[in-house]
Amino acid sequence: MKSLWIKRTAAVLVVSCTSLSIPMQASASVIPTDAIIAQSTALDLAHQRSELTTFLSRADVQTQLVSLGVDGSQAASRVAALSDDEVQQLYGKMQSLPAGGDILGTLVFIFVLLLITDLLGLTKVFPFTRHI
Repeated sequence: MKSLWIKRTAAVLVVSCTSLSIPMQASASVIPTDAIIAQSTALDLAHQRSELTTFLSRADVQTQLVSLGVDGSQAASRVAALSDDEVQQLYGKMQSLPAGGDILGTLVFIFVLLLITDLLGLTKVFPFTRHI
């Protein structure tokens, strides 16, 4: 029984080692740069289009669209119908917009806050205010 098991195991090992030692053929060719750029551009466009669709499906954006009189599903269908150039332009504009507003508004807010606290006598930031 034991020798039969050893013979079968040896036969399986011989067959598998022989089949692994057979050289496999592989082919390689030069991939044109245009094909890589086209594939990369197609992936970028698909990503940009999905980002725009995700942006339009947010609840705050849907609320704003409804307040402007635009149906959310109609906006999504329009994004789906955009050409590749239009998607790139819209995505570029969306990425270039500030996330929370401009820095000038923030600086004016801080200045007014410090001025009010200085006038109330809580701080001494500005020399032109009178402190009581």
